[in-house]
Amino acid sequence: MAQSGHDEHEHENGAHNGGGPGSIGNRLNWLRAGVLGANDGIVSVAGIVIGVAGATADRTTILVSGVAGLVAGAFSMAGGEYTSVSTQRDTEASLVEAEKRELEERPEAAEAELATSLQDRGLSEETAQNAARELSRRNPLRAHAVVEYGLDPDELTNPWQAALSSFLAFTCGALLPLLAITLLPQGIRVIGCAVAVIAALALTGFTSAKLGGAPRGKAMLRVMAVGAATMAATYLIGSAFGVATA
Repeated sequence: MAQSGHDEHEHENGAHNGGGPGSIGNRLNWLRAGVLGANDGIVSVAGIVIGVAGATADRTTILVSGVAGLVAGAFSMAGGEYTSVSTQRDTEASLVEAEKRELEERPEAAEAELATSLQDRGLSEETAQNAARELSRRNPLRAHAVVEYGLDPDELTNPWQAALSSFLAFTCGALLPLLAITLLPQGIRVIGCAVAVIAALALTGFTSAKLGGAPRGKAMLRVMAVGAATMAATYLIGSAFGVATA
């Protein structure tokens, strides 16, 4: 970190958690991550199955390739999320532990620090001092963790929950192109799958933009363009090396 973990983590939680764990902002972040995971599943598996469909018309080969891509992608996403969030949880736990030690060894300094943090959020000096005193009487560790870091000591980030969410989101997204290309008749297999994928990507782009407060049209066009380019590239490669077109 460029600065102390104290300052940077406080900034990140203020920006992403909307003021603490369990907040609307934190839940929206999880939802947005789920939408993006589904988007990854759609694009990844669509690229695989359409590429294979460019090489062969055999339905079983396409299905096996798609299922393999789905399983590999879902586990890869879950593993990456677990590793990343575990690191985040370790950081959160160390911050909470450091705050706990400070409260035990230097309670007055810790209360003054809490008052300063409250002043930084717009309270007057007198109000901040009174609030810090009252909060410290009730649950000092939670008060310091929430105000200074945006963390609830009893609700630290759960890496298993993150991994499971990522696994399920990717799987749900990946099922769409997999089902579309294996259930549609051979004559419209590729084009039908492509249309379904583009429509699904438009939805994920719209949803992620809405959750993030970004321009929806641009977000939709970006993900649709990436999906279309991925499918076109893999289909051309499959056709170049294939034995039959779908």
